[in-house]
Amino acid sequence: MTTTANGTTDKPLWLETPLVYSPHISARLDCDVYLKLDNLQRAHSFKSRGISHFVQHAVRTHGPSVHLVIASGGNAGLAAACAAHALNARCTVCLPDGASVSTLDFLRREGAEVVIEGRCYAQALERARKIVEEEPDAVMVPAYDDPLLWEGHASLVHEVSRQLPPGTTPDAIFCSVGGGGLIGGIMQGCKQAGWENVRVVAMETLGSNCLYEALALNPGMFSGTERGPHENVTPVHDEEHDVKVAHLAKLTSQATSLGASAASAGVVKLALQHKGGIKSVCVPDTMAMMAGLHFADEHKILVELACATTLVPAYWGNQELFDKVVPPAQDGRRRVIVFEVCGGFKVSLAEMEKYRKEVEADVQSGKTWDILCNGERWSVQPSI
Repeated sequence: MTTTANGTTDKPLWLETPLVYSPHISARLDCDVYLKLDNLQRAHSFKSRGISHFVQHAVRTHGPSVHLVIASGGNAGLAAACAAHALNARCTVCLPDGASVSTLDFLRREGAEVVIEGRCYAQALERARKIVEEEPDAVMVPAYDDPLLWEGHASLVHEVSRQLPPGTTPDAIFCSVGGGGLIGGIMQGCKQAGWENVRVVAMETLGSNCLYEALALNPGMFSGTERGPHENVTPVHDEEHDVKVAHLAKLTSQATSLGASAASAGVVKLALQHKGGIKSVCVPDTMAMMAGLHFADEHKILVELACATTLVPAYWGNQELFDKVVPPAQDGRRRVIVFEVCGGFKVSLAEMEKYRKEVEADVQSGKTWDILCNGERWSVQPSI
């Protein structure tokens, strides 16, 4: 650890989180399943990694007088506030109306200035941009679209590589996707760890599936023809990365932490180039709710809906479908799977009870749950 001229240190501000074996999911999937518990970060999510890495760089570059500004639906703002507090830096978090009292209290305890602007993230982001334009010491902290964030998030893969049994390489890493910061870090981490051939499974909810729609716009990713709802999508060509990005006109998922209207073009490029392949999977909100309920029952851990989305394949009750996502090893060895338990602050017992009622309603209605995966559509019966 070294100390810079600004008085900051190079020691990471995030925690090295446990990697724990799950006997419950391992038995169900006939795999060795490990859970990377980033819900234990100080800000309760993986965002502590990339955002604190960016914040340290900003303070190191601009000095202790830097004013850190971020627009957030909650988790990114909490990560920025915690990092700024640790470095005694000024931090302003712009939130849309509707943030919970517990989130606002947490931000203020960390010393952040809170600005409520508009009814959606885009309006809060516009306010944050104005603050940065008007103040010479202000720096915008990105929520997901920046290589420094991906570099910080890549740390979780480096930790997993040390924490797995010696000589073990996972067959797949599962994570949820909003704008793409987390999966960008995982892909970078895999490349740095020599795990280029590890499959990455990107989990999204229908109604916030901007990465799925972006991958569907670019050739070479999807073999099937089922793209799902696309009247909501405006294709935009990103010249810097030479990829097409899908802009969603409306976000309808309740997993608000996944609520980016467009995925990072840089992450789309990384996904198209990842040697191990990307499985892009979209599920209904109620499937994520079901997974969160089962995870709480089995592991005694509450996770936000966005994080529960990652865990859906552990609980959708269909081994054949899981084998399509991560095919059995040709040599017959037991597969090794890592689920990134990315966490999230927006979870409560009251919300879990609400989710239970919504899942029960789907079960009683007799409807099916449709899953999209790389251009294919699968269906399963609702369960709880």
